[in-house]
Order: sequence, then structure tokens, then C-alpha cells
Amino acid sequence: MEGTVFGPALEELQHVKSERGEILTKHFLDSCRHILPVIERFGAATTLVKSDIGGNITRLETLYSSNPSRFNILYSLVQVEIESKTAKSSSSCTNGLLWLTRAMDFLVALFQNLIEHDDWPMSQACTDAYNKTLKKWHGWLASSSFTVVMKLAPDRKKFMEVIGGNGDINADIEKFCTIFSPLLEQNHKFLARFKLDDMKAS
Repeated sequence: MEGTVFGPALEELQHVKSERGEILTKHFLDSCRHILPVIERFGAATTLVKSDIGGNITRLETLYSSNPSRFNILYSLVQVEIESKTAKSSSSCTNGLLWLTRAMDFLVALFQNLIEHDDWPMSQACTDAYNKTLKKWHGWLASSSFTVVMKLAPDRKKFMEVIGGNGDINADIEKFCTIFSPLLEQNHKFLARFKLDDMKAS
């Protein structure tokens, strides 16, 4: 494998903002989609996160594709739902963006744990990331499911070798987290402005 599995996402992130600093829909969603191969390497431990991320990307892409020029800016997908008073629907793009952002919060926290805590086994890195991000938004059922699958986390050393390819995996993880974290923070701030950042899973 040429470079690490983060290569395509890092490439996409170079184009994620407009000249005015707005997050562009297609490049943001493509950046998230490029992380799916990284998640696949986790095996069963992140099946729930992978299907969640994939489903929310598809939901947002469907609306974007209906009118790419109108929905060129990520938050336009939310604005249209705020105007039509459908933003709080469980099937809304607003809800999709919120849960996509939260799932990516979890992955960024997990990736940071992997480079900051050399001595942590993968299950500990996963559980700590989950407790810091998704846990407070999950009901009992989702939380219980997560606790079970975290125990299926792969061997850390093998995992790092697989995603590292022939590149510098720690450098790429750090680069990804540094660029991606502020985008997630921007999403939360935007959603919080309309009191849409605190919806919980049923």
C-alpha cells in the first residue's frame, strides 16, 4: 500500500473549505467516507460506527445531489430544514450531520489515544474514546452494545501495521486529527446556535 490509509482523506481535506472559510459539503462528506477503510480494519469492534457513519453520509449526499449548487455549503443542508421546521426529525439531514459529527468525534479521540498512549491496548483506547464522546448521547441499549463490541478490538500492533502501509502512520494520524478536529468543532457550534446539538439516541 502506497502511504497510509489516511492518505486519501488528507488529500480531500486540502479542499474542504471555501475561500470564505465555509465547509464544502462534497469535500467534507468525501473526507469522512475516506475514513471508512480505516474503520474496516478494526473488524467487529467498530461495525456499529461504520454503518452509522456510512448511513449518515449517504443521507446527506442524497440531499446534496438533489441540487449541488444550492447545497454546496455543508450548513445549507441544515438551514433548509430549519426553515421547513423538519430539523429535529430523526430522519433529517440535521440529525444525520449531528450523528456523523459525533461518530467522527469518537474516531478522532480514538486516533489521538493511539498516538498519545503507546502502552494502551486497543480495547482501552476504544473504551476511553467512547466514554469521552458518544456515551453521553447513547441510551442504555446502544451503550451496552458498544461495551460488548469494544472487547472485540483487534491487536493494536497488527492494526497499526495494517493501516500504516509504507508511510508514517503516527504523523498521518496527527495531521488528520489536527485538521479534522476544528471542522467537527465548527459543526457543533453551528448546530448549538440553533439548539440542535443535544439530541440523544432513543
